[in-house]
Amino acid sequence: MISGAADRIPDRIRALVYLDAFILATGQCLHDTVPPEVRAMQVDGAREVGNGWKVPPIPAEVFNVNAKDRDWVNRQCTPQPLATFQQPIHLSGALDGIKDVTYILADDWGPSPFTQFYEPAKARGWKTITIECGHDVMLDRPEKLAELLLAVSPQRVASAN
Repeated sequence: MISGAADRIPDRIRALVYLDAFILATGQCLHDTVPPEVRAMQVDGAREVGNGWKVPPIPAEVFNVNAKDRDWVNRQCTPQPLATFQQPIHLSGALDGIKDVTYILADDWGPSPFTQFYEPAKARGWKTITIECGHDVMLDRPEKLAELLLAVSPQRVASAN
């Protein structure tokens, strides 16, 4: 989780980009932010096909991955530990010291668990961007994503001076 890593090494981060991602508060886990039916589906899936601890992969179709790449994406997906969704994050607050933060929301798929984080990101003073595509932005809109990442890159700003 990007927040957990950034919270531990904020002095080594110039810019942070959340790409269609969860933003959790300390003490929260991913299951705290998804609808109860999604949580139940993951727990049931782990019990039925994952030996009680592995959540089956989410099909690419759910994320609105473009038709050309769906089969490839599905072949790459692997089960995730159920604990990935249930373990709370513990933040020290150091993450708040990172001033250059961008939240990019992929807004052409749903129901997306990430739309709930867009307005709070904006309220925190973060740069916020929407991009029309499914969750796998790097597959559906690679050129646009590269353009956005370069635009928020602190090295790009430094080299322009």
